[in-house]
Amino acid sequence: MTMLTLRNVSSSRGGRRVLDGVGLSAARSEVLGVIGPNGAGKSTLLRLMAGLTRPGRGDVRLEDRALGDWPRRDRARRVAYLPQHPDCHWPITVAELAGLGRLPHRRFWDRPTPRDVSAVEAALALADLENLAGRRLDSLSGGEAARAHLARALAGEPALLLADEPVADLDPSHALTVMGHLRRFAGQGGAVVVVLHDLSLASRYCDRLVLLNAGRITATGVPDAVLTKARLAEVYGISAVHGQFEDETYVVPWKSGLPDDGGGAAP
Repeated sequence: MTMLTLRNVSSSRGGRRVLDGVGLSAARSEVLGVIGPNGAGKSTLLRLMAGLTRPGRGDVRLEDRALGDWPRRDRARRVAYLPQHPDCHWPITVAELAGLGRLPHRRFWDRPTPRDVSAVEAALALADLENLAGRRLDSLSGGEAARAHLARALAGEPALLLADEPVADLDPSHALTVMGHLRRFAGQGGAVVVVLHDLSLASRYCDRLVLLNAGRITATGVPDAVLTKARLAEVYGISAVHGQFEDETYVVPWKSGLPDDGGGAAP
């Protein structure tokens, strides 16, 4: 079942065209990765999907209903958005932050229901934060705080999770863990759209990829079809190593087209 559809979407900021004629869909039970160079329009695309901004042209539909026609609370129950650098200006605990993800399901002044408590506990477990539940957010490392905000998004039990570079501040172990959780979330019937810069994670964990460049979709499809040597050279200006390990494909950026990047020839 298709959760989200964009048709001929364009968006401008400051007189500059950021997205131009973008069309794509995200389905239940899949992880859709959005990749591309800096400034390609990836974060703008996710904000349009979340309904935080409106396209200058085109149509964004959630479950075949115009995104703008959804009441805000109903939309918040269906869609969770994790920005690239989420902020929290209150000295609250990790568990309290995760609990904010339940606000679309109850009034602010109501006491949490058993369902709320269970959802928060499950989200903390998914983000590997059970032992940090009582810690204040301002005492955490950057990677721990990133996982805490992910727990908030998961606690809302959304049908669609939009995550903008959720592993950018994480060490390799937790980056793999978070991507595994996103994969399992999709396996339980959810839809995930995730912006990634790590091409290895994109090739391993995403069912399909959308490659953006200068606001346009350059390629879309399964990772092997998108992350070709020729396309990576054209869009990113890099050479990469492609291979397989335990029946899974990997892609490792190896050398940039810039002079004196310090890399050797790709194996």
